[in-house]
Amino acid sequence: MNQEMETKYYHGRITAEQVANALVSTFNRGALRAQIVGSGDHIVVQIATHPNPSSGGYTAIGVRIDAIEDGIAVHIGQQDWLGIVASLGRTALAAWRNPLSLLGRLDDLAQDIENIQLVDKIWKTIEDTVRKADASFELSEKLRRISCPYCRTANPTGESHCIACGAPLGGVQPHTCPKCGFVVTSETVCPNCGQSLSVA
Repeated sequence: MNQEMETKYYHGRITAEQVANALVSTFNRGALRAQIVGSGDHIVVQIATHPNPSSGGYTAIGVRIDAIEDGIAVHIGQQDWLGIVASLGRTALAAWRNPLSLLGRLDDLAQDIENIQLVDKIWKTIEDTVRKADASFELSEKLRRISCPYCRTANPTGESHCIACGAPLGGVQPHTCPKCGFVVTSETVCPNCGQSLSVA
């Protein structure tokens, strides 16, 4: 069984390497292993249980972190749950045949539940790292500028006319989706996560 995951966008002084290092530091211990593949603007962190776990089933997740203008985009790939499903099935079958056998599988059950919650723990680690870097879903100071199509002068968002040449800047001002941080302009629904947007 695979589960679709979402992409989130964080704006500000946060790098792919900061998030990758935080994930490896948090998840490369105990029943899990984590490694970084790639460097610079495109990094993948692979997080998985050991191939032959002492308890519970096998699971694996890939976290792709890409540099974007003044921030990062984080996409958590599909989680391979087949090992967890098989392990939970063995536990259920054993308990059905002999309820007392459940006592012997408590470690497996606890590990499977922890693995199911892995995605939430990954997002929490990412959000903590982003918050410590003073980044967020909000438009960064750098992105709060509209470039004039005539003279290329950077104008603060909200300006109706260029501060240098007076040309109209139009009514479309950038902002971000409150759910995933995707930069939007005139959309009423976020193209990334489907969140309904109320444009102020």
